[in-house]
Amino acid sequence: MTRVTDAVRREAQTVGRAALAVGRGPGRERDLVVQSLKAAGAALLAWFVASDLLGDPMALMAPWAALVLVQATVYSSLRQAAQQVTAICAGTLLASGAQALTGETLGALALSVPVLMLLANWRHFGDQGIYMATTAVFTLASGTVGSSAVGHRVGLAALGAVIGIAVNALVLPPVHLRDVRENLAGLARESGDLLHTLAAGLRDDDWDAQRAADWSHASARLEDRLDALRSARRWSREGLRLTSKPLRALARAPLSAPSEEEDERWSRVTGHIRALTRTLAVTADQGRSPAPPGRAQLRAYAGLLELIGDACQAEGRRLLGGPAEGRPDGRAEDTARETHRRLQEGLREHARQDASRAVVLGTLLLQAENLWSEAVPEPQPR
Repeated sequence: MTRVTDAVRREAQTVGRAALAVGRGPGRERDLVVQSLKAAGAALLAWFVASDLLGDPMALMAPWAALVLVQATVYSSLRQAAQQVTAICAGTLLASGAQALTGETLGALALSVPVLMLLANWRHFGDQGIYMATTAVFTLASGTVGSSAVGHRVGLAALGAVIGIAVNALVLPPVHLRDVRENLAGLARESGDLLHTLAAGLRDDDWDAQRAADWSHASARLEDRLDALRSARRWSREGLRLTSKPLRALARAPLSAPSEEEDERWSRVTGHIRALTRTLAVTADQGRSPAPPGRAQLRAYAGLLELIGDACQAEGRRLLGGPAEGRPDGRAEDTARETHRRLQEGLREHARQDASRAVVLGTLLLQAENLWSEAVPEPQPR
């Protein structure tokens, strides 16, 4: 019972945070609210046109099609409209033919539904294939079969599709450019947070295998954020298709997203952090031969990671259009160079005394150099 209560409480907290995010300003949560309201509005409009303006007593197909075709992008709405209308046409035709052959509803269902369910798995129908079978069931259950009923039902589906696509394209069209920017900024910010955590841990003399494993798990979560960024990038490419800049501006959507080179850059940062945490995990494992560097070298290394973490967090703020303070300036670069020099001296000292410590420190230093070159932007020419 306690577990259920905790799950309910966590879910309620998640809903509460989402509601607060909707009120704070533009973001993913508000976009979801907008799309949901657009779908509901499209269904109401389709029902009004089919039932009240056209006087159709069986106007169900129009709002049904309009509701499901307010998709995540205008392009996907158009693609799925073609799939759905084709599926509805196939389901209606096969159901009517089965009714004509068998003369009864049960026999027509037994003849048509298995075939339609097999056709629903054809990849060209996507996730709209199921509408073939549901349309056949609806057609046979309502008793509206025949050529006129087929044309009527397909016409209503086409009407609903047109309304759904029009609402999605003309009313606050979804483009997902904001998702790319937010995921990039989140990846930079979380990278900086993890580097600060590593720096604080390395200053602590009693970090062990369990703590190093926790760092490794945290770096794996960065991969999840990277996957979310790649997904957002795919959606943004599709969202820009069939949408015009004036409509995107009217929707107050961003007109552009950071370049795809930023994705590659932060993918490399994530990879370097992952390699760094693996090295620390191996070093902390007492069953392995590599030994951690000396305390002075670890503390100097922690200072270098902290500077890189500051740079990552500053980049996260920059990507969201925030203030630029915190980006490495000349003083921070001088500090980084001095720290690097001290670490190289420690590396030479370890090489004379203990080869295993030298190997670990050299690996850590190389990973920090890679991180610095990716996370700290090159100074712009004046």
